[in-house]
Amino acid sequence: MTDMTDDTTRTTTPALVELSGVGKRYGNVRALDGVSLEVRAGEITCVLGDNGAGKSTLIKMIAGLHQHDVGTLRVEGEETRLASPRDALDRGIATVYQDLAVVPLMPVWRNFFLGSEPRRGTGPFKRLDTALMRRTTREALLRMGIDLRDVDQPIGTLSGGERQCVAIARAVHFGAKVLVLDEPTAALGVKQSGVVLKYVAAARDEGLGVVLITHNPHHAYLVGDRFVLLRRGTMVGNHTRDGITLDELTRQMAGGSDLDVLRHELQRD
Repeated sequence: MTDMTDDTTRTTTPALVELSGVGKRYGNVRALDGVSLEVRAGEITCVLGDNGAGKSTLIKMIAGLHQHDVGTLRVEGEETRLASPRDALDRGIATVYQDLAVVPLMPVWRNFFLGSEPRRGTGPFKRLDTALMRRTTREALLRMGIDLRDVDQPIGTLSGGERQCVAIARAVHFGAKVLVLDEPTAALGVKQSGVVLKYVAAARDEGLGVVLITHNPHHAYLVGDRFVLLRRGTMVGNHTRDGITLDELTRQMAGGSDLDVLRHELQRD
């Protein structure tokens, strides 16, 4: 009975973000063509592809940096064209890029509130509420299971994985509904990647819809609910978790039938 209720709720509740047949051109260059995906609350949609597959263009459209040329983009069921990153953020879409926008010498709490600093006092006596920012940063990180030694330490002293986790916690704290992560594990080792994926799953469990951009099918399959595969700007696969195995996902990511042709061509007589 519970499963039937969940299915009914799922079909009647619009996706947080939905792309249908979207495309983007830059002059004569076709960057994306006919791409569709859904981002739902409490789910992780993984977008996989090699360099040049169109992942960056897709991110920029969801983040409001670029607008699509064809197709439709809906936010919570409403068809729209995101005019800017500020517009996307106001609609609850937060994007964490691979090259995190942090000030390395500033403390963790200062980076956590960068651009959204609370103040206290009035008139000429108005000043940053540093006590509130320190306390809130510590509490927000702990809520996500992130226990830093000291929120006063410069964020540049944290590992790459820890900085990614702080960015995820920041998006959750400031009310994001959709979290877009641009290759968060690309430059990390196995252990650090595992830490980041743990907090990606924590964001999902907080009820966010997550878009995980990656070229690593193993990382994607550990946490993903949906898998969209891109190749040279076109969508070559769109699967739910129960509709594809890790081996098949890896095969499609590696080139699928193209790889079989290559193997045949390279085979010795």
